[in-house]
Amino acid sequence: MQPSVVSMVETQEPTVTTRPNQYRVFPQRLLRLLVPFLLLCVAISFITIYLIRYFGFQTTLPTSFQTCGNAGERNNLEHWIVPPTDLLHNMTDTELFWRASCVPQIKEYPFARVPKIAFLFLTRGPLPLAPLWERFFEGHEGLYSIYIHALPSYQLNFSSSSVFYQRQIPSQLTEWGMMSMCDAERRLLANALLDITNERFVLVSESCIPIYNFSIVYPYITKSKHSFMGSFDDPSPWGRGRYNYNMLPEVTMANWRKGAQWFEVNRKVAIYITEDTKYYPKFFNFCRPHACYTDEHYFPTMLTIRAPDLLANRSLTWTDWSRGGPHPATFGEADITVVFLRGLLEGQSCLYNDQTTSVCLLFARKFAPSALEPLLLLAPKYFGY
Repeated sequence: MQPSVVSMVETQEPTVTTRPNQYRVFPQRLLRLLVPFLLLCVAISFITIYLIRYFGFQTTLPTSFQTCGNAGERNNLEHWIVPPTDLLHNMTDTELFWRASCVPQIKEYPFARVPKIAFLFLTRGPLPLAPLWERFFEGHEGLYSIYIHALPSYQLNFSSSSVFYQRQIPSQLTEWGMMSMCDAERRLLANALLDITNERFVLVSESCIPIYNFSIVYPYITKSKHSFMGSFDDPSPWGRGRYNYNMLPEVTMANWRKGAQWFEVNRKVAIYITEDTKYYPKFFNFCRPHACYTDEHYFPTMLTIRAPDLLANRSLTWTDWSRGGPHPATFGEADITVVFLRGLLEGQSCLYNDQTTSVCLLFARKFAPSALEPLLLLAPKYFGY
């Protein structure tokens, strides 16, 4: 029995002694492959660093996100606070709304900031009353900004001396009563939010006019504690009757509101409107003409849910619905009289910062192109500009 045991042990030894030799050979082969590869990587790294340092080479990023700052500019505060010089960017709405919803968490600004009012012109095409607005803005540079949303096929043509020069934003087709109208308004707000000095936002149309001068309008708006948007509970078929129970649970009948399309909001409310993805689908799917009109219900309802204490529940824009019909009255050359203009300014009473005031409406609509000449003639005396 003893020889057999010795034989078994001896037969195992060659197997054990060959394993270390295998491990010695393998690393040598691996090193022969890895060393040239590592040298190539180091060479590429040095070449890349050289290109970036001496030729300004940058990694290509999607154009739409360059407004957030390139890597080499992030330490430059001016890059973040200077508004875009060219409004004709190529961002999609999704990218634009995301970019506009970026909010600094520190409330104090680390630079001298003069708040501006952004005037948002929602128009189909031309601005026939532009000469009147030019006069309104004259001498108040640095206190306002202008953004124009026209039909995609229309190109506004203003001289370089005009306040409207190159103020047209990328647009899309809009239809009355459809969600595309609210999309256009959100698009205007989002583009204006890219300028961090814009603090208040006024939506106007090509048929709107200011009925006070800029020196009255600016402090009235910028010092207000509230945003000016009508938001009321209308029990009629044209109010609650338009509610669709498919909007539950996000939108209830108790929260359903109606208001005028023409609003003025502060920066916080503008961001609420721009960033909304919760209530938008409900209105898109269940508020459609002729049963419902989104421009009368979406913003008033959504903001009543999100920020009711921030709303003054009234508009700053005068409109005449006394003639009946689905659209307000339009005023032409024959309507522009002294009596008519006095009627716009007199007999008002409302709350402003919890105090009663006789200045309630700052803008008026709708005015036809033919109204321009008499308005230019009478505006200095009655509107102060």
